[in-house]
Amino acid sequence: VSTECSSSLSTAFVREQQKLLAMASSGPCCCCYGGSPSSSAIGAPSTSLPVAPFSSFSWPGNLTDSVSANGRRLDAQDRGQLSWANCSALRWWSPSDWDRSLLSRYSAVDSSSLLQDAGVATPQSKDAGELSFRSEETAVDGSLVGKADGNSTVTITVIGASGDLATKKIFPALFALFYEGCLPKHFTICGFARTKMADGDLRTMISRTLTCRIDQRDNCGDKIEKFLRRCFYHTGHYESEEDFKQLDSKLKSQESGRLANRLFYLSIPPDIFVDVARCVSCSASSGKGWTRVIVEKPFGRDSESSAELTRGLKQYLTEEQIFRIDHYLGKELVENLSVLRFSNLVFEPLWSRQYIRNVQLIFSEDFGTEGRGGYFDNYGIIRDIMQNHLLQILALFAMEPPVTLDAEDIRNEKVKVLRSMMPLQLEDVVVGQYKSYLRGGVRYPGYTDDKAVPSNSLTPTFAAAALFIDNARWDGVPFLMKAGKALHDRRAEVRVQFRHVPGNLYKRSFGIDMDRATNELVIRVQPDEAIYLKINNKLPGLGMRLDRSTLNLHYADRYSREIPDAYERLLLDAIEGERRLFIRSDELDAAWALFTPLLKELETKKVAPELYPYGSRGPVGAHYLGAKYNVRWGDVGSDLKH
Repeated sequence: VSTECSSSLSTAFVREQQKLLAMASSGPCCCCYGGSPSSSAIGAPSTSLPVAPFSSFSWPGNLTDSVSANGRRLDAQDRGQLSWANCSALRWWSPSDWDRSLLSRYSAVDSSSLLQDAGVATPQSKDAGELSFRSEETAVDGSLVGKADGNSTVTITVIGASGDLATKKIFPALFALFYEGCLPKHFTICGFARTKMADGDLRTMISRTLTCRIDQRDNCGDKIEKFLRRCFYHTGHYESEEDFKQLDSKLKSQESGRLANRLFYLSIPPDIFVDVARCVSCSASSGKGWTRVIVEKPFGRDSESSAELTRGLKQYLTEEQIFRIDHYLGKELVENLSVLRFSNLVFEPLWSRQYIRNVQLIFSEDFGTEGRGGYFDNYGIIRDIMQNHLLQILALFAMEPPVTLDAEDIRNEKVKVLRSMMPLQLEDVVVGQYKSYLRGGVRYPGYTDDKAVPSNSLTPTFAAAALFIDNARWDGVPFLMKAGKALHDRRAEVRVQFRHVPGNLYKRSFGIDMDRATNELVIRVQPDEAIYLKINNKLPGLGMRLDRSTLNLHYADRYSREIPDAYERLLLDAIEGERRLFIRSDELDAAWALFTPLLKELETKKVAPELYPYGSRGPVGAHYLGAKYNVRWGDVGSDLKH
């Protein structure tokens, strides 16, 4: 393809693309596996991607600037940087619709090697200051559109910058992205809160929480210093448009006339979300670039309050501008769920009622509310953990294969799962509340010992529930959720217990406890990330003795790289406009529709939670709930240890 290509396709270009289509129809293009493309090709989608008629394809004019005379240079649309910064893999765009949705995000190869094979120069340094970033022009859907130049900038404003979430999670995540070279060349970070501080005060505050990767400590101090020089602060009230106009002026002074893209992170209580959205929209949004707003949970307390919040936000923002964050969706093992299932033939045929006996989603913390009692008492464990974190994992686990890895296709399948779920029954739910306990001479306080919690509070700190999906794949399979505070250990995991082997020839070796012979797949989200499969195995020796063994993928042993924090991945996605790990409004509605009737029934009937000692395994009622569906909780027996 020559540099003379205009915005309409020439006849020669059509011929070249038809050649590539013929190659794709007989097998994947060599580009998909890291081979050198032909000198006349700039790349082609693999056979798994739908290709539109070339007659309907309008070639974007700005791409012609990125194609060299010999046709060897690629214009790769990626996550803001190419994967030499380990931020993402190469993306292919739909030929028929350049500006709308991307068809596939991931390639099986490292795009740095791919581009080098194709003759494209790649950066020699991973320093964030030396990497370029694709400028973006405004698109209706908020997608990344534009050519690679240095004329754009991204400003990330943290609203509520003086709070714990900002200082402990958001600023450290932004620094980690900077350290990895995943932020654009031109970026600014601004803190906004009511607390009166100067720029230097903000830098001092957040510097205490910044650390470098364990495996990348080179020039750590220099990196921190460079990052802090990009951080600024503005004092203002959340409901004041005038204060946001002043913020806008400060941001413009840092943007230096470049095309400005702005991301606002609302690290504030939900009752002021709408006020801030109004001020951002009216006084601090970008004039020519994109404006996006990240909204932190909780998204209401029930269906009615959630719908009211959504209506309030949409008075000032479009759905495409709203990024509802659930940080559990950014965790490595949660994102790996679809990879594990859809890219391994051994698992996908087993992923149904025919082979799976039950699925357990377990969340436990070994500490209580500890200073958050006032906030927690207004929500409880069901709203805080089950309605969002665990339900999102369930939807990802149980969804049908999406058409593509595009954000909308994935979220469509998740919504189908949520809408297929049967109503929660009170008899399928157990609630509990931890009480004080004396152990080893140390007294651990009960929930109501917190001064911010009423002494007669009925708010559950533990809940277990049995949920069912009314569709052909999962009919009759119990999905058991369990979440609690002040339990015996800290963990978040998905446990898949398979059915017993029909007519098991070795059942005598297991005695009457056939559960010992059950294969179990465990996906441990945190801590100490791992995926392991429990199998039955013969012990070495002359006799026939069986043992339950574990095939284990322990991430710390297998991979040398430190696992990024969930906020790093989600912030990077928000900067790039990737919505796959964020929650859509209809998805949120379906989640609340499932839990709101149960929550109202618990509160109307004033169901008293079962008390359990601090540091125990939770209420006895949870074990009876499991027994009701012939399920033994997987986290109460012996398990893999490291």
